[in-house]
Amino acid sequence: MEKGKSEIITIETTVQASVEKVWKYWTEPQHITKWNTASDDWHAPKAENDLRVGGKFLTRMEAKDGSFGFDFGGVYDEVNLNELISYTMGDGRKVAITFSSQGNATKVIEEFEAESTNSIEMQKEGWQAILDNFKQYCETPKEE
Repeated sequence: MEKGKSEIITIETTVQASVEKVWKYWTEPQHITKWNTASDDWHAPKAENDLRVGGKFLTRMEAKDGSFGFDFGGVYDEVNLNELISYTMGDGRKVAITFSSQGNATKVIEEFEAESTNSIEMQKEGWQAILDNFKQYCETPKEE
């Protein structure tokens, strides 16, 4: 990802699951709504995903007490099955996620352009918390 005007923040995790499973859980709306939150007092009641170049995605994120909520969305710039997703958020910032198979595990690296409202550390912590929830969701046994 090219660095433009914004600082690039990088977060990562290694999920103990195949790249195919990780990709499925990252991209399918019925899974996105289960993991796409930064804390237990939030939830994602709705997700839509048209996973193709030019396709749009949207996840509704809300505080469980109803005090606040927002739509997180964007348009896909590049989609390479089980390898890479890049997109432009609604505010114009760029995001790239790489998925690297490592035997029975998958390394997920997410790079995103920082916004100017919140501190770099706060943004990094928030996005990492969501990525950590994703890892936990992938690694928790469930009926398929």
